[in-house]
Amino acid sequence: MSVYLLRRLIQALGVVLAMSVIVFIGVFAIGDPVEILISPDADQMERERAIAALGLDLPLWQQYAIFLGKAVQGDLGRSFVFNEPALQLILQRMPATLELAFAATFGAILIGLPLGLYAGLKPNSVGSKAIMAGSILGFSLPTFWVGLMLIMVFAVQLGWLPSTGRGETVEILGTRWSFLTADGLSHLLMPALNLALFKISLVIRLTRAGVRETMLMDYVKFARAKGLSPFRVTFVHVFKNILIPVVTVTGLEFGSTIAFSVVTESIFAWPGMGKLIIDSINVLDRPVIVAYLMIVVMMFITINLVVDLMYSVLDPRVRLESK
Repeated sequence: MSVYLLRRLIQALGVVLAMSVIVFIGVFAIGDPVEILISPDADQMERERAIAALGLDLPLWQQYAIFLGKAVQGDLGRSFVFNEPALQLILQRMPATLELAFAATFGAILIGLPLGLYAGLKPNSVGSKAIMAGSILGFSLPTFWVGLMLIMVFAVQLGWLPSTGRGETVEILGTRWSFLTADGLSHLLMPALNLALFKISLVIRLTRAGVRETMLMDYVKFARAKGLSPFRVTFVHVFKNILIPVVTVTGLEFGSTIAFSVVTESIFAWPGMGKLIIDSINVLDRPVIVAYLMIVVMMFITINLVVDLMYSVLDPRVRLESK
């Protein structure tokens, strides 16, 4: 286990270093923040002073070397717009994004697993066919359109739920959470559902495919031949074995949920990292953009490692260390 973890950490370090080069070059090759941040009426001397203050007068390789040296110390740069550390700005908004991502992932598992299990156990029933047709819609409908329709129906026409914002929050260990209050939960419901729609469809199809495949296995037939109840066969022998692909994809999709919550946060004005990155792109706030992308990369690497470690918990036959 220790050898495996060491090898994965070395691989993760290489991935982070490579991604830092790609992200830095990609972001710094687009646009000129000086054109947005400095008044058009400023003279050439003022522009040069601003460029020097932002460090944009240095060669790209030197800017990257400075960024890398500071990043090792936990400093990912200072925002051009807010004049605050970029990492601090992102960490302030991270709880809102994590809360939304966890709610969407939990909702996808809570809804998708039972529906997928039912569709796999009774593939020819009307309910199963309706579930699979609904999962196709979940894959096909654009997130922004679904979000607008949710606002139109539940906020504008019915007036049941608020359309924007995070609502009332409660502070726990220095971090504010909205799901612990009734008002915050009502604000969370629509954006979480909008973000979870694709994941629900994915979990349904994965679960159904896993059930259909596992039901044909010899150990399931043997369990039935022993006279075990359908409930025990399903939830002891079948359900546990279909969790590995579901956990794998759900874990990876959790990273995607965080990274691509931009659309949902923009539609519902959710004050998370996604809205911050959109605002930063609009004003070419490069340090914030780079810091956000690097944090997302770190999240993906961490989630991949956690998913790999969960394999051995779900299935003892899976061994992390290969010979």
